[in-house]
Amino acid sequence: MPLDKNRQFLDFEKPIKELFDEIEKLRQTAEKTKVDLSDSINKLYDQVTERRRDITAHLTPWQKVQLSRHPDRPYTMKYIEKLSENFIELFGDRNVKDDKAMIGGFAQLEGETVMFIGQQKGTNTKMRQMRNFGMANPEGYRKALRLMRLAEKFNKPIITLIDTPGAFPGMEAEERGQGEAIARNIYEMIRLQVPVICVIIGEGASGGALGIGVGDRVFMLENSWYSVISPENCSSILWRSWDQKEKAAEELRLTPDNMLGFGLIDGIIPEPIGGAHWDYNEAAALLKPYLIQTIQELKNIPSEQRINNRIDKFTKMGFWDEIPEQPEIIHYGETEPEIIDIIPVNHE
Repeated sequence: MPLDKNRQFLDFEKPIKELFDEIEKLRQTAEKTKVDLSDSINKLYDQVTERRRDITAHLTPWQKVQLSRHPDRPYTMKYIEKLSENFIELFGDRNVKDDKAMIGGFAQLEGETVMFIGQQKGTNTKMRQMRNFGMANPEGYRKALRLMRLAEKFNKPIITLIDTPGAFPGMEAEERGQGEAIARNIYEMIRLQVPVICVIIGEGASGGALGIGVGDRVFMLENSWYSVISPENCSSILWRSWDQKEKAAEELRLTPDNMLGFGLIDGIIPEPIGGAHWDYNEAAALLKPYLIQTIQELKNIPSEQRINNRIDKFTKMGFWDEIPEQPEIIHYGETEPEIIDIIPVNHE
């Protein structure tokens, strides 16, 4: 978590901010008066922990969406830094250019070489503009596919970290084949011969998430969301306004518990008390065992069986009700229909 003076707080985190303000006042008083107030400060820190626990225990779907977008939340690069060693970033799609919104490269995870791929949003205004706020262009998805094929070539597991508000919807992206690039990734990922683990660490929106979201196991962090559309865009379509975004978030069923209930993900990974933005090291430490255990589990399955399992997993997603076919009923009047003689016409 950034230093106290740089912390940012969401609306529902204001009670925590008030406690930090009190802590800062006590610190200033202790410096001026040379009085030891460490006991009082420590008690306030304990209250901060309790307040964090209380707040996150009763989050609404919209509040979880807000938490997933927290400006202090760790992004893909931070997780790679905390999870692994010797990360070597690879660049470019070998066709158009290097998309800064999509990053990837080889790294060592507890001695195991893996390929990390994920969206990166940027940590300040300038970096967010450079990273296009985590919205990848077609070359970003083609870059991701190139790295996946490279991992397959060297028989290395793939870990994708998903955090995007969606694929970039600009005209130039459509001109370069945004839809085709995402569809191609889905098609190719389902046939990869190496283990593929996907983790939604923040926002998992629409095709932007699916473009790197097809794997043997799909996990979500506790305060992330996964949906075909964001609550704001859903609200603007249904109600012609963003004012109903909280209701849209509720109706979309986009939280991890709903996704697990629908069978769209395989597990929920806990976060530090209050959210991943409170402790980057702990957030990575909670994620790491899931990755290591799942890699070992998947490596023991033959590649052909793994591919078949992956295909079955995604083709079985969704549920529906089938209406039985009704016999066609023809209603006639009280009298029999009049028979009309058809007289051939002479065209000579």
